[in-house]
Amino acid sequence: MSEARLEEGTVSDATWPACVPRHVAIIMDGNRRWAERRRLPVAAGHRAGAKNVRPVADACAEAGVEFLTLFAFSTENWQRPRREIRPLMKLMREFLTHDVEELRERGVRLRIIGDRSRFAADLRHLMDRAERLTRRNGGLTLNIAAGYGGRWDIAQAARRMAEDARAGRLLPERVDDDVFASYLNLAGAGLPAPDLCIRTGGDRRISNFLLWDIAYTELYFAPDYWPDFGVHELGLAFADFDARPRRFGHG
Repeated sequence: MSEARLEEGTVSDATWPACVPRHVAIIMDGNRRWAERRRLPVAAGHRAGAKNVRPVADACAEAGVEFLTLFAFSTENWQRPRREIRPLMKLMREFLTHDVEELRERGVRLRIIGDRSRFAADLRHLMDRAERLTRRNGGLTLNIAAGYGGRWDIAQAARRMAEDARAGRLLPERVDDDVFASYLNLAGAGLPAPDLCIRTGGDRRISNFLLWDIAYTELYFAPDYWPDFGVHELGLAFADFDARPRRFGHG
């Protein structure tokens, strides 16, 4: 494993390992507990987490990561109290309204994956607009998983595949792993499976995230709450990834 300088600092201070994952997925957990530890409202934790997206995305781009997928809002999150959902929707509106132009100028391509049907019409419009404005960018591809769940993704893929089979567009005997994956949100958009999935907050589970796609993804569980996960912590995750032999089931 190559050495990495992992002191606290800015993106420009970091020296990354030789082997950096091409596609990083992050379960951004711990906003609520971060706020509770500081005796702040839950909404303050979510806002601190939202502010942390840019520096982590910048660090990934600087390290050479091509794709970054962030688990922002799950299908299960709709079950939370409305008083907690409303601030999350406000943060999403702010991001899609104010940050998209900056993303375009920095060469970032934004994609939204997930079930958009339950979001308000204005949010769906902002999602479409953000994707349209950044679709020609060739830098980091930033995927925001919103209204997303791994089970939902597999179910919608099976449903659409069944519809195509019923309409005569797909022969059942032609269905294999690649065909099925083409109906999923990531592979269906031509995106590779994640090489590394990071979960912040200390819990060791994947919480219904990219269930099909992370079959051979390396998992890394960071103890830090998401608002505290910075360049130093990202460097530790990348160094750990660099040290792992990837076998993809071959021994």
